[in-house]
Amino acid sequence: MKILWSIVLGFAISFGLAHEALAQKTSAFGIARLKYDGGGDWYNDPLEEPTLLQFVKQRTNIDVDPNYYYVDIMSDDMFSYAMIFMTGHGNIRFTDDQAKRLREYLARGGFLYADDDYGMDAAFRREIKKVFPDKQLVELPFSYGLYHCVFNFPKGVPKTHEHNGKPPQGFGIFLGNRLVVYYTYESNPSDGWDPPEVHNDPESKRLEALEFGTNLVYWALTH
Repeated sequence: MKILWSIVLGFAISFGLAHEALAQKTSAFGIARLKYDGGGDWYNDPLEEPTLLQFVKQRTNIDVDPNYYYVDIMSDDMFSYAMIFMTGHGNIRFTDDQAKRLREYLARGGFLYADDDYGMDAAFRREIKKVFPDKQLVELPFSYGLYHCVFNFPKGVPKTHEHNGKPPQGFGIFLGNRLVVYYTYESNPSDGWDPPEVHNDPESKRLEALEFGTNLVYWALTH
């Protein structure tokens, strides 16, 4: 399926993602890995974002920057990206100032995708509560548009890795009607973005994960 970049960019402008504070450093769409404190391995699997963006480039007409970038929460560089990504296996810790900064980024049009790589669930839920103390992570229904915007996922987030064998779940936090935080648990699609030799996943699992990542990129651009 092809998506015309001009159409996507038009949506982005109409939805406010072309706001000066969130303008990309180039016209191409890039993803920044979120660096966080607490001891968790925020930096693991650095080939995930470049591999996903190469797939997006091949399957759509979206102009992408398929390089690996990371940003610190307190850096102004974070505001140069419409989408930031966080993952890991362990602890996360936001200071009050970091929580306020992340909340500002999201309120100004940013989008955070967080994927539990097995072991960060309790820490993520605790720390995201500092960012939005008055909001809850809510499970998104299978009918939600993110699951159908480019590739169709009638059962919601795909399950790439077994972890504890529980059903995969996708949770969100909304500001008004806009999804600003999306969190996947017991699914780990970002591991499916890695080159095949990293996890030795079946090709069907990798394709599913990459298609799901394409939906995330599209959603970040148009909403």
